[in-house]
Amino acid sequence: MNMLSLARACAPLVLLAGCGVGPFGGGAAETAGPQTGPSEAVLRQREATPLARRANRDTVWDLFNSGDDPNTTVEVNKYIWTAAQEVLDFMPVEAADPFSGVLVYGYGTPPGGGTPYRATVYVQDPALDARSLNVALASRSGPATADTVRAIEDAILTRARQLRIRDSKL
Repeated sequence: MNMLSLARACAPLVLLAGCGVGPFGGGAAETAGPQTGPSEAVLRQREATPLARRANRDTVWDLFNSGDDPNTTVEVNKYIWTAAQEVLDFMPVEAADPFSGVLVYGYGTPPGGGTPYRATVYVQDPALDARSLNVALASRSGPATADTVRAIEDAILTRARQLRIRDSKL
């Protein structure tokens, strides 16, 4: 008997073993006898948290159901998002995901500069705040200096504030 046929013969047994009684299975031994676990109120409170919903899996198929609300979106500050596009307009956009707040740029040379850079911008909060912005900047020779990254972040935040002020005057 070769290894392939042995693996084919054992595969159903392995799958069925996962469905049996034991610490991971949901067999009849789990339901037999009196319940000595936490009260129903404690269980409801535990299930209300997202982490508990993910950890509370009954079958293998529950791994494929995220249980999260598909209509929930991450809010991104529109001024920081637009300002990042305007400040880094010398770089080609490789990917943009406004739902997660990630902008990925390819290599581009800034006006008046000689070193090409690439950047990844992460806008992680709806607030117009420095904590909402994270910029990763690299040249072909490695990561950019902290001063260069800070200058790009400052330029993006300054432009975002200008855009917000302009909108408030409408």
